[in-house]
Amino acid sequence: MRISERLTMLTFPVGQGYLWRDGSSLTLIDTGIAGSGEQIAQAVAGLGLDPADIERVVITHAHNDHMGSAAEVRGWHGAQVLAHRAEADVVRGIAPPGIPVMADWEVEIFVATLPHVPPAPPCPVDVELVGGEVLDFGGGAHVVPVPGHTDGSVAVFLPAHGVLFTGDTIAFHEGRTILGVLNTDPERAVASMRVQADLGAETVCFGHGEPLVTGGASALRAAVSRLE
Repeated sequence: MRISERLTMLTFPVGQGYLWRDGSSLTLIDTGIAGSGEQIAQAVAGLGLDPADIERVVITHAHNDHMGSAAEVRGWHGAQVLAHRAEADVVRGIAPPGIPVMADWEVEIFVATLPHVPPAPPCPVDVELVGGEVLDFGGGAHVVPVPGHTDGSVAVFLPAHGVLFTGDTIAFHEGRTILGVLNTDPERAVASMRVQADLGAETVCFGHGEPLVTGGASALRAAVSRLE
């Protein structure tokens, strides 16, 4: 799905990823489940580019539906893989992921989703993020620490373009923006949602659910107010 001239959404069997384009340079935000490489390559070709043009892969959090194809993409031409320091070892395959604190209604979501998500092959992490970095794409991409869904969840904000990538900290479901589900720390997740609402993004790209192409900031503020 082409969101704008620079931004393309990739819809995987579970979850979503995004390609950001700066001329002939691409950044991939999340990689979908394992085995999504062909779909990613086809999306790149649809932009008239080559998989070698993916310079970096930013992992918003270390869950299998977001980092599943990171090793495959990195293996094509050595794209840098970036993930938060708190869960870089999960991406590398040497530490377990955090365990969500689930309400009763979330258990059904977890049970229904898990069988469809294969394990992610271990992937090297080239850059460990801590939050506060400004990455060299999109006119300066701000790494925003947003713990709660996982300890090392990050959002990526492009102030020059008003675009925010939330990972799974926020979602869009049944016509409404909502707090993401299956959080390891629900209270921190709510606080992280407030942080993102205050960024003033016009376009908001979620890990699950249709993106908000316009009006993102007001939608996030409304979602926060429903939690209060």
